[in-house]
Amino acid sequence: MLDVEMLYGHFPGGFMWSTASASYQIEGAWRADGKGLSIWDKFAHTPEKISQDDNGDIACDSYNKIAEDIISLKTLRVRHYRFSVSWPRIMPDGTNKKMNEAGLNYYHRLVDALLEANITPQVTLYHWDLPQALQDVGGWENETIVERFRDYADVVFNSLGDKVKFWITINEPYIVALHGYGHGIFAPGINANPGTAPYIAGHNLLKAHAEAWHVYNDKYRAKQGGIIGITINSDWAEPRNPYKQEDVDAAMRVVQFMMGWFAHPVFNGDYSDLMKNIIRERSLAAGRPQSRLPEFTPAEVARIKGTHDYFGFNHYTTVLAFYVDFQNQEGAAVISDRTWLESGSDWLKVNPMGFRKILKFIKDEYGNPPVFVTENGVSERGPVNLNDTLRIHYYENYINQALKAYLLDGVDMRGYAAWSLMDNLEWTMGYDERFGLFYVNRSDPSLPRIPKKSVWHYFKHWCQGYPKQNSSIITRLREL
Repeated sequence: MLDVEMLYGHFPGGFMWSTASASYQIEGAWRADGKGLSIWDKFAHTPEKISQDDNGDIACDSYNKIAEDIISLKTLRVRHYRFSVSWPRIMPDGTNKKMNEAGLNYYHRLVDALLEANITPQVTLYHWDLPQALQDVGGWENETIVERFRDYADVVFNSLGDKVKFWITINEPYIVALHGYGHGIFAPGINANPGTAPYIAGHNLLKAHAEAWHVYNDKYRAKQGGIIGITINSDWAEPRNPYKQEDVDAAMRVVQFMMGWFAHPVFNGDYSDLMKNIIRERSLAAGRPQSRLPEFTPAEVARIKGTHDYFGFNHYTTVLAFYVDFQNQEGAAVISDRTWLESGSDWLKVNPMGFRKILKFIKDEYGNPPVFVTENGVSERGPVNLNDTLRIHYYENYINQALKAYLLDGVDMRGYAAWSLMDNLEWTMGYDERFGLFYVNRSDPSLPRIPKKSVWHYFKHWCQGYPKQNSSIITRLREL
């Protein structure tokens, strides 16, 4: 028996069951119909940046397979679908000087097909594929990108906003800033100034998000009637030794430096005092004349604070934190418990209880906002097995912890998106790691989407209240 059945409870009426994808990971058609280059196009074509030297040139060919993707969504029986718009597909040089109508038309066709299938689109404006032309002038380190992003958002709202009522400005700014401009392991691969560049990029990401939010709020909300927010990712951190205060404190610093970096300015105003003080102290101790963390002006604090209609949240795993006295970070290191189930990703260990705890943290820390989980899922690697028992176990337990957060902790849960709809290009891991509910057979040129057993489990146990399923679909899935 599932825990959810023992709880005798369910999520609220109208709960938004969804699944998710990202443009670079699935679309392919990297130079089709006037699309400009993105930083991921360039990064993936740089030798040894991606496992097996894979790239997103074709990916899942979703640019040419709208019908196939709609069939997958209908098989899954979700009523919502989160996808992202490729900025360089509609603005090849990243500016509004030249619009690519063919690119915009693709998203109109996709949205129209979703609506025809009674599936509500949830659209992310930025899921990491920055136009290369903007990176050539500094990317997220150049403050002019704030205006460029505002202009881009304006174009998309104006074009699609009559049909789209759920918007996400930026996906996981933490990853964009830290991995893109600090560690350099993600596009654009910048690592020349890891102590300061991530904070500059993060500063501009926050300002860009705020400007996009205000454009929607001031210009489009009244006539289009949608909602808009940002999606923030975070692990939960447990103290390695819960009886050791310095480990308890270290665990809180991990969460504050990961989630709080972007959530605190948006929900509470400005960076947290904890983050500001630690970075300032360590900057001065290193001989720097000022903090590596930029300061917002009072006007910028006011401009950013409150730019949310909900809390978009991506979560995958929990870590164990302990105190270390490094001079270049928050004084904490993390490991995982060797007893936790492993996945196809080194960084992703299965610990469902952390999901409930971090959802409760969001409620307590940020004023109990409406929460939409915009990504949650688990990876596999190695031989393909359509009987994906690990994924079923993961969803069953993580969703149940989210249900407990809603029922027992009072978290204002509004929706959940399983990551991801189909196996796709998993960034630097190429096609080695597979998060999909649907297997994409890459040895077949037609790239068929083949349902795994988790598809049946997801709609049977969670996407409840929908019309009775097609019996032939259920029969086929039960045979897996």
